[in-house]
Amino acid sequence: MVQEIIIIFAALAFGGFVKGATGAGMPVAAIPVLASFFGVPFAIAIMIVPVIVTNVMQMAQFRSEWPAVGWLRWMWLLAGLGIVIGTWLLTTVPEAGLNVALATVVLIYVVLRLAKPDWHVPAAMARRVAPAVGFVSGMLQGATGISAPISITFLTSIRLTRPQFVFAVSTLFVTYAAVQLPSLIVAGILTFERAAYSTAALVPVLIAMPAGRWLAARLDQRGFDRLILILLAGIAVKLFAESGVFG
Repeated sequence: MVQEIIIIFAALAFGGFVKGATGAGMPVAAIPVLASFFGVPFAIAIMIVPVIVTNVMQMAQFRSEWPAVGWLRWMWLLAGLGIVIGTWLLTTVPEAGLNVALATVVLIYVVLRLAKPDWHVPAAMARRVAPAVGFVSGMLQGATGISAPISITFLTSIRLTRPQFVFAVSTLFVTYAAVQLPSLIVAGILTFERAAYSTAALVPVLIAMPAGRWLAARLDQRGFDRLILILLAGIAVKLFAESGVFG
């Protein structure tokens, strides 16, 4: 039992470290380990408070970036609508096929960035497609619990600075959580007991986040971009694994 507690604490701490360094990736880092011990519903429930609190903290920390990224507001709003539809799609779309498609898109993007690091989505095009990207990422969040392959890929492709990226992605994740929270309660997944566990999960997350910020502060823009690419590649591998591609 002690060993399990240590592993879970480490998983949450690693999630907090990744969150502090990149502004995203906490659930991807922590949920698989939590689910292996307690199941997916419990893992999702225990992460809800850390997701909300840490992203609200980062929104507040980087709120001065609003003038630079406020044009993404339609992406955030339509993401919430997409989650509603995505939850319905959860019962109709084969999860394995969707995971393979998402992972393939991410790997293509990672390879493209490595081959042509200066590639990016032009500003005018980014403004046109941002609402659609938000809607699709919300659908993926509702249908698979993972939106990062679309949301983070898009936000990195428009070449935001680290503060702008953190504010934009935190606002997006808060939107997700605001829509998902009532659903978890209605479904009986987020009980009072699990809410208490979720609150306790903040401890290792908040302890580790400053270490991630410390690392990020010592990286230049190229180093930060590489860190994001590593995160995306990890997400792709996780999606392939969940689809059964690796056997």
